[in-house]
Amino acid sequence: MRLLFLAVLRRHTGNAVTAQRVRDHLEAAGHVCILKDAFDFESPSEISNFIKAENLEAAVALHLYRGGRLLQGNGIPFGIIFGGTDLNEDVNQGDKNKVMGKVLEEARFAVAFTESMKETAQRQWPHAKDKIYVQSQGIATVPNTAFNWNTFLQHSEINQSADNLHVFLLICGLRQVKDPLYLVDAFSEWHQEEPNIYMVIVGPEVDPVFTREVKAKVKRTPGVRLIREMAQEDLHAVMKNCFALVNSSVSEGMSAAILEAMDLEVPVLARNIPGNSAVVKHEVTGLLFSDPQVIKNLPAMQKTWVQSLGWEDPLEKGMAAHFSILAWRIPWTEEPGGLQSMGLQRVRHD
Repeated sequence: MRLLFLAVLRRHTGNAVTAQRVRDHLEAAGHVCILKDAFDFESPSEISNFIKAENLEAAVALHLYRGGRLLQGNGIPFGIIFGGTDLNEDVNQGDKNKVMGKVLEEARFAVAFTESMKETAQRQWPHAKDKIYVQSQGIATVPNTAFNWNTFLQHSEINQSADNLHVFLLICGLRQVKDPLYLVDAFSEWHQEEPNIYMVIVGPEVDPVFTREVKAKVKRTPGVRLIREMAQEDLHAVMKNCFALVNSSVSEGMSAAILEAMDLEVPVLARNIPGNSAVVKHEVTGLLFSDPQVIKNLPAMQKTWVQSLGWEDPLEKGMAAHFSILAWRIPWTEEPGGLQSMGLQRVRHD
């Protein structure tokens, strides 16, 4: 089957990585899957022309609004994969909410990464409740074995021995929904008390205006570094060497970075939002926080939190034992309710 797959393909972003993984899966299942950036099309008519030119038989969109709205009325069956901001942000805007409801009326199926995402979608659009399925996101980590951690630290202007260094890594595109500045002051205060503590933000410059704000803040903040996006294999190597992964997003669907950290047995410190709490069980598979003050208090809470991030502590051993549970490696073709079975077969037989 010849498939169109629409997604927002900003380089080195979670959506782009997820889209590429899904595309690879569909192609491995024997389909021709043409992955296109939703931002390359301005209207459903442009998509319609592309569908005819490429002789496409079905379509999938990652993100109900950005991708899904372009597939309406094109005469081929399609399915939707919820992204995160569609359910957590766009749903609160009346016009977008209405458009997404119409998309779901026409879609053959919709995939949510978590039960909470499914419940949110069902509350918003009860008419579509019978076509919404849960399929957890799959991940794979491939750290670059030739990556030099000390060279990375030098390029990051962290002039300390790696032996006694605690780097907290935040991976995100620079846009407001990821809220990368949320913990900056807290980590800077901690760094000034303990100079071996650093916060490193890695990610692409998605929002130019907000990027300037982030750069200006980081430049004048001790103990915080900002690094441009990296190749996936290098990023996984950085993650493997860091002390803990941090997520401070206002909104998440299912954070690939969190799953990748778990797969690499790296502790996770995540903001307590629905998308994160669906993945991280507090003090079992990670630590959840709701206020930057928690970071400021980490030194004082050493016995209960900081030590829990050390490999000699029973808590992290428990966390490590759960990593394999949450970092799903199962290909979607092996899941009874996976995209392959519920989506493409539904396209064939409905």
